[in-house]
This record gives sequence, structure tokens and C-alpha cells, in this order.
Amino acid sequence: MIDLKCFGDLSGLALGTFAPKPTSFTDGQVEAAIELWASVDGLTKIGVWECTPGRFSADRTKSSEICHVLSGSATVVGKSGGDERKIGPGDLLVLPLGWEGEWTIHEQLRKTYVITRQP
Repeated sequence: MIDLKCFGDLSGLALGTFAPKPTSFTDGQVEAAIELWASVDGLTKIGVWECTPGRFSADRTKSSEICHVLSGSATVVGKSGGDERKIGPGDLLVLPLGWEGEWTIHEQLRKTYVITRQP
């Protein structure tokens, strides 16, 4: 039997302690996250993530990510330039396998994520 999972009010969900963002270019930028579900093989993870304003690098060379923004705003730019997106509440962003770039968080951002890694 496969059980359904349902999560409500993700905008108010407690994420735990904020910690320094490891790939940040901005002093004092912090993030927090909570994993809501993971596949048995660990290749797919779903959760909620939040980050304070600042700029950081992101690497999706070994995974892809689907993000749904709950609150805040950011600009996401591909490493090769030209591929720039401004995102805010309600937006869905797809970072395909192989994508690399930078995020600039303008207003503290909270998003849901689905990350799928390669085996």
C-alpha cells in the first residue's frame, strides 16, 4: 500500500535554526530548511527552504530542482549569463540538470523545492 502525504500551510511551517549559507558571497546571509519527504533511494527530496537577502552561487550539475516561491523575491542568473529570471510569490522556477548560476535574494525568500539527483 502506498500512503499519500499532504502538507498544509507551508508559509508558516517552522524550519528550525538558521545557519550561514555556505555558498554565499554576502556576509551574514543565513538559511534554514526542513525536508518533508524523501524517496526510499534518496534521489528525490521535497522540502521548504528560506534564505535572507544576499547573493550566492548554486550548482545543479548533479541534480535538477523545481522551486515554488511562497514569499519574498529574488533574481536568478545562469552562469553563462543571459538567462535571468526575477521571481516572487506564486512563481515556479525549474533549474534543469546541469544548470549553474547565482541567486540574489532581494527580500527574505521562502520556497518549496523538489530536488532530483542522478543515481
